[in-house]
Amino acid sequence: MIYELRQYTMRPGRRDTLIELFEREFIEAQEDAGMGVVAQFRDLDSPDLFSWIRKFPDMESRRLALTAFYGGPVWKANRDAANATMIDSDDVLLLRPAAGAPAPFAAADRPDRPPIGAGALPSSRYVATIYHVGEGFSAFFADRVLPALAEAGVSPVACLESEHAANTFPALPVRTGENVFVWFARFDRAEDEHDVPLPMLADRLTAPPQRLRLAPTARSALR
Repeated sequence: MIYELRQYTMRPGRRDTLIELFEREFIEAQEDAGMGVVAQFRDLDSPDLFSWIRKFPDMESRRLALTAFYGGPVWKANRDAANATMIDSDDVLLLRPAAGAPAPFAAADRPDRPPIGAGALPSSRYVATIYHVGEGFSAFFADRVLPALAEAGVSPVACLESEHAANTFPALPVRTGENVFVWFARFDRAEDEHDVPLPMLADRLTAPPQRLRLAPTARSALR
């Protein structure tokens, strides 16, 4: 499975405009084209960041699905309105499941997605942590980090690592020349969110980690 973690920088005050358009027009249209829309999030620390995740069976399926959607009628009818809300949409990590980790985002594979027009927000919170790492980090994470997280009561719902295959749909850029490991934690309520000290990472990261605090939108399959 191939995943995209997409982070969009919005024009000030336009994030909710895009979310409303996205959840009305783009979820089912993308899935009809052959991809899975896993989650949409509001970034809790930046009012002008919109993050979302989609998935594909493999890189060739990704090419076919993106070609179908971006060449199709729904995108053509709504692209100007969508693009008008954004400053940048090129912050995209191309990822695959990390070796030795459980299946990512299992809850989203059985989505009870609310219907178009739903407005009630889930109470859950997600934290995505992005590490810049060297080779062999996935095995180290499984061996040393997962037990420490489990002891602290945090079980990752996904562990992903860089997919270095050539971008099969170059009309949409992705970040290249990086080796990252991304894991997601889920908390039932905002007050349950907490950070776990992981001192064993001190000499394993090649850049400071990035921590994204995320609130699912009304129609996110990941809730």
